[in-house]
Amino acid sequence: MSVPMAIVDFIPVFLFLVSAVILMRDLYHMMSKGAFALFSAGCIVIFTAGFYKATWKMLYALGICDFVALNRAFFPMQSTGFLLAALGMCALLFFRQKPKEAVLTAAPLVYTSSLVFIIFLALGSLGILGCLARLARKMKQKLAMILFWISFLCMMMMGYLSSKDFTRPILNWMGEIVNTAGMILLLIAVILLHKAGLSRFELARKAE
Repeated sequence: MSVPMAIVDFIPVFLFLVSAVILMRDLYHMMSKGAFALFSAGCIVIFTAGFYKATWKMLYALGICDFVALNRAFFPMQSTGFLLAALGMCALLFFRQKPKEAVLTAAPLVYTSSLVFIIFLALGSLGILGCLARLARKMKQKLAMILFWISFLCMMMMGYLSSKDFTRPILNWMGEIVNTAGMILLLIAVILLHKAGLSRFELARKAE
């Protein structure tokens, strides 16, 4: 673990933060309180998980300490965050948004396997980026739609690389490059939607 690698790990974290803030501002007028709460909470959890992991790498690289809790918290937090944000996006696109809506809560899971978090991460990534791609198609922003899907593939590749031995520098650097590339593409796609008028866009709803 080197200091340059630890510094690079912060880049996709803050790229995601910028993308999330733009999306939250632009989507706020379309979302019910419940959907927005799920989406924004998920984004916050995803950012926090990434920041924890990058901070752990920096502390380790500088020889300050091995803050194990920051590293261990990353995967369950990130995967849960993706699932929450995906639920918010799916609620926006597939359910009529009402002015007042109860926020869904779930009982904490007691489970030792990481399989559930892998499923959360896969479904969450697909839910967020798939819904954003669908939204881009509705706005006739083909390039943004393509970039969202490529970003999704980068996230899946990052998930695959994370399952390998990250003590090997080459795999760690590959993960950093793929993750950063995915976040750059996400940010570009989000900016394209923003410039196309996402903050003023209204979804056509089918009459109930």
